Amino acid sequence: MTSLRTFAAASVFAIASFAVAPAAFAGDPVIDAAIDAGQVGETIDGLLGVVGAADPAIVRKVNEINNRRAAKYAEVAAQTGTTPAQVARLTGEKQIEKLDAGEYYMDESGVWKRK
Repeated sequence: MTSLRTFAAASVFAIASFAVAPAAFAGDPVIDAAIDAGQVGETIDGLLGVVGAADPAIVRKVNEINNRRAAKYAEVAAQTGTTPAQVARLTGEKQIEKLDAGEYYMDESGVWKRK
């Protein structure tokens, strides 16, 4: 019975987390351009990161989006009985999988890589 509950919780967690980042990202044109220019990338912990130096306006947008993502991760965690860190991690992994060739992501060791 415990393994069934664990499986059910994990399934809900996985399904819920797929919608998290896109809802908290919403295709901001400033960020889209920064991603295309290699100035912003996804991190394994479900947040955006600034790759190298960036304009302060881009940094502000990254922070705004990360704040929305963190709030959404907390919301999903509360609904699924998990932690925000677990939701963020799974979302980060999924976001990195979805990156287009040439876009940046930060791996587990903290190194920026190009997909």
